[in-house]
Amino acid sequence: MSVAASRDGRTLAIDLQGNLWLLPVEGGAARRITDEYHDVRQPSWSADGATIAFQGFRAGSYDIWAVDTAGSNLRQLTAGPHDDREPAYSPDGTRLAFSSDRGEGTNYDVWVIDLATRELRQVTRGAGDEYMPSWSPDGREIAFIGARGRETRVMAIDVASGAERAMGAATRADAPSWGPGGDVVYNSQSGATSSLERDGVVLTGEENAFSFRAAWLSATEFAYTADGSIRRRSLGSATSTEIPFSATLDVAPARYVRRPRDVDSRAPRRAVGIVGPAISPDGRAVAFVALGDLFLMPIGMPFGGAPQNLTSDSALDAEPAWSPDGRFLAWSSDRAGDRLDLWIRDMATGESRRLTRTANSAMGAAWSPDGSRIAFLEVDGVWRRSNVSVVDVASGNVTLALASSFGPGSPTWSADGTRLAIAALKPYSTRFREGTNHVLTFAANGGDERWAIPAPHLSLDSRVGAGPAWSPDGSHLAVIQEGMLALVPVDAGGALLGPARRLTNEMAHAPSWTRDGRTILYQSMDRLKTVDVETGVVREVAVPLEYRPAIPEGRVVVHAGRVIDVRKGEASREMDIEIDGNRIRRVVPHDAALHSGGTFVDGTGLTAIPGLIEYHTHLQKDLGAASNRAYLAFGITTVRSPGGTPYEAAEDREAVEAGVRPGPRLYTTGYLLEWNRTYYKMAVAISSAAHLELELQRAAALRHDLIKSYVRMPDPQQRRIVEFAHTVGVPSSSHEIYPAALSGMDGTEHTTGTSRRGYSTKAATLGRTYGDVKALFAASGMPITPTLALGGGGFRRLVEKEPALANDPRFGLYPPWLRATIAPSAASATPAGIPPAALASVGAAGGQMVIDLMRAGTRIVAGTDTPNAGTLHGELYAYVLAGMTPAEALRAATVNSAAALGLDAGALEAGKLADLVLVSGDPLTDITATARVRIVVANGRVYRMADLVPR
Repeated sequence: MSVAASRDGRTLAIDLQGNLWLLPVEGGAARRITDEYHDVRQPSWSADGATIAFQGFRAGSYDIWAVDTAGSNLRQLTAGPHDDREPAYSPDGTRLAFSSDRGEGTNYDVWVIDLATRELRQVTRGAGDEYMPSWSPDGREIAFIGARGRETRVMAIDVASGAERAMGAATRADAPSWGPGGDVVYNSQSGATSSLERDGVVLTGEENAFSFRAAWLSATEFAYTADGSIRRRSLGSATSTEIPFSATLDVAPARYVRRPRDVDSRAPRRAVGIVGPAISPDGRAVAFVALGDLFLMPIGMPFGGAPQNLTSDSALDAEPAWSPDGRFLAWSSDRAGDRLDLWIRDMATGESRRLTRTANSAMGAAWSPDGSRIAFLEVDGVWRRSNVSVVDVASGNVTLALASSFGPGSPTWSADGTRLAIAALKPYSTRFREGTNHVLTFAANGGDERWAIPAPHLSLDSRVGAGPAWSPDGSHLAVIQEGMLALVPVDAGGALLGPARRLTNEMAHAPSWTRDGRTILYQSMDRLKTVDVETGVVREVAVPLEYRPAIPEGRVVVHAGRVIDVRKGEASREMDIEIDGNRIRRVVPHDAALHSGGTFVDGTGLTAIPGLIEYHTHLQKDLGAASNRAYLAFGITTVRSPGGTPYEAAEDREAVEAGVRPGPRLYTTGYLLEWNRTYYKMAVAISSAAHLELELQRAAALRHDLIKSYVRMPDPQQRRIVEFAHTVGVPSSSHEIYPAALSGMDGTEHTTGTSRRGYSTKAATLGRTYGDVKALFAASGMPITPTLALGGGGFRRLVEKEPALANDPRFGLYPPWLRATIAPSAASATPAGIPPAALASVGAAGGQMVIDLMRAGTRIVAGTDTPNAGTLHGELYAYVLAGMTPAEALRAATVNSAAALGLDAGALEAGKLADLVLVSGDPLTDITATARVRIVVANGRVYRMADLVPR
């Protein structure tokens, strides 16, 4: 939280958990003067003490607001698609300075608003971000933070002339505050410390000073926040005085009837995970991926028919694309190895050939108009970046068209074959990563990049499934905006010639054209449809495709030298686990007579633990089918993916349920739900309340297992997401703590995690947490997925303890880029630009936060947010290093996570799902034993390492 003081120094304002509170400078009970759904941050007092300005996220962007101290006359001072932050009243109260990304460039600048006229004026125009303004006592200058290369330093600008000057020595500075006596106090973080300084001299000693502006009480005394407290200190004083306060926040724990996950029925189910549907050039067939395979389906009378398998194996197939003449079908598949390649099928002969052999997975194929080339994405998953490349169909030669774009969409060709277009992210600033999905066109042989967006600030919905798809005659781009299909007129090079024309009044996804440009096929909710571009007539294309869950039958008996009771943290020796189908029938002392009949698994000398649950990872198609086997090989029998793309997520789940692509049980969702701006390829930029409702209805139609509200979703809309999710019986999740705890959110991801504020509301500066967070988690019942593994510390320490793990053959299931991150040198490296001492301090603080929350009654569930299945074992090791017992750590990845999922698993008990792992060693004394997997039973099916890992 930050603190601001009235000009007379008698009253303080704080922004605790996004609420604006007032309290006397002597302390006491804080009085809330705004509602809980405004995300109030960075308050500033007017000169007369009657008004407080703040940044608020009510309307989907940060705007400057003001409210009277009585809590009345709430008004919005700035508006629009841009983010306005960190308001600061001028000494005479006539103006407000603030930082904003509303300028021409890609950075923040300081702006000033005249409160009488509402006129806005840009004050700074530097090449780097400039923010956190603070007025000089005479109102002539504004101090601010200027990003100058890798340094952030305190600068000052003359408001009238624009002349700038540096204030003090270069440093890693933040949040300057210009006091009435002319002194400037600012925050500085170095290594494992966060302090307030003046002229390079530390004022706050060993305190964890929060990186907000100091609040001046007089010319020599200021209030500030540190160590979870409000304090006051005089310049030059070696001591501070705490200002005691209390604040009461309401919570509303999640209470609803959970929709049960049917894990026992073998009855047929309709497949809804239809991925990459592409209409044939003549409009007589559709190719798509579903249930792990490539399908062809005739459409239209009299050509309609059932889907026909073009592939039938355990490989991962993705994203079919027709040649312009319809003779060939290209698609991505990992049938030849550890990454996806482009393959081509001759539709007349049925013969297929491998086209690419690139270092990274090849995806998103698009044929050139003459059929001689295919543009595609070379996916480098290290930073989720991709090259756009072009392969010659005859020779297989690959050339680069666009280097290293962040999560671009699949390419599409201009009619003359000279240019390509993709959906690409264009951030608003370098300070915050989010932006809008633009259309980016460029020459097919590289260069001449041009950006365009069909309507200012209105993002293409996503970079997966929202186009652009160039019409065969080159006159239009088909795009998805506001959830619906639209056409944008363009010239031959892709320059926009006019506004978009909406074609549908229903949700649309994945548009593809017929050769004559007359028809577009698209997905709508859980259906396929076509629209006649000229008449607007829409027809449904039925997809009669079903599958049966591959639930095993018969009896399995597992003998284990030791069986762990994770609830009690105890072990029983020489036990037999009898399994009937996919359920544990009983766990009894060893009896050789039980071993006859059915399948016998000899785990003599091994320890049986429940199958592990990876509660937070994001499934990536570029990892291929082998990533599923990697989860099993590391003892993970259930995976929760809180963010993906809607149809791919459904296909992942159904392919595993059908037994086509063996793997762990999957709990999936669709897009990360964002508002206006977005970042990840797996996110959707929602534009309005009506658009949000469409996305929610799609989540229900595709039967997603949860709904994820992401970082730029306004709090009122996040409350709507929770309400809808609970109405259909599924949980909701976010990075937030409050007002999520008031809205009934089911859980929180990460100890810190990305935040629209630029800082976490769960863990303060240096990663430390305090009483409000502990109390909110305990009172709301929300579990937290710490994902300590994101910092790399747990896995690095695990490799240090078990060096052989770095060369474990299980990592051979991954593509080269992921294997490279597991090498000892990579595992020991620290992220660029972060001092090792700081990384260690923040990592230790995150571990301490987990322990503190657990001791206060919060359920800890184990997830990693990484694609490496082995990292889950590093996550558990990090918990133990932080202070958990091995049994407590093991519970985080078993019974705790199962309870949070509503899954009847997580313990080796009669009636539970038959998910168990046989490991070498005793995890109750050495948690790293969980990584020494020998045999896995997942949903009653037995897997030995030879079944999962290539020799």
